[in-house]
Amino acid sequence: MSKFPWKTTIAGAAILAATVYAYAQMSPGANGPMGMHSQMSQGDMSQMHQQMMQGQGTQGSGGMAQMHEQMMQGKTGMGQGMQGGMHGGMSQHSGMHGQQSGLPTMPGQDAFGAIQEVVQLLEADPSTDWSKVNIAALREHLIDMNEVTLRAVTTERALDNGIEFAVTGEGRTLDAIKRMVPAHVRELQEIGWSAKTEELPKGIKLAVTASQTQPLSKLKALGFVGIMVQGGHHQPHHLLMAKGEFHMH
Repeated sequence: MSKFPWKTTIAGAAILAATVYAYAQMSPGANGPMGMHSQMSQGDMSQMHQQMMQGQGTQGSGGMAQMHEQMMQGKTGMGQGMQGGMHGGMSQHSGMHGQQSGLPTMPGQDAFGAIQEVVQLLEADPSTDWSKVNIAALREHLIDMNEVTLRAVTTERALDNGIEFAVTGEGRTLDAIKRMVPAHVRELQEIGWSAKTEELPKGIKLAVTASQTQPLSKLKALGFVGIMVQGGHHQPHHLLMAKGEFHMH
């Protein structure tokens, strides 16, 4: 044992303090030493202070070395706080780097973004036959979707166990209704609805009946637009359309 154990303790404390300060300076996400301090609880700091001053379980330079090793390995509250501060700093730096690039991530328009996504998928697929690709057809379908979703006029009439939707419009909207609504009947039947259509002077009449798997309460809640989005066929059809392998009409 050292003749002056208190000197060893003070020296060890100085080494530990220097290490803490150095790591705090390396943690921009933790805002320096105060940020790292916020990662530690008061109990952690008090316990370490008592161990340093009283030598409990960490006497002499060997004890300080053991404490330093535990701290670096994340075995103490301070070590965990320091590591958390460092990781937080790295994440914040990454986010700041993305902001500093000055490049927006949103395409700016839904149909444009949908087409962009499909084109990227086609480019990533080495089997794409570019002689058959038809992006113009996908664009026309996306226009149809816009017309039916935002411009079509719908009225409802209650049936015994379902709802009859009269979907009407004029010009480009009417064309979209006649293409999209009848084509959706098969999809509705595959997921448990009983559905059929018939033509109207300015649109399509869609009758949907509930079943054991698709209750009437759900049909009432969904309404026309909710029924039109039922099923998972839209995105795969968009890709097939762009490849020239699927036609809505």
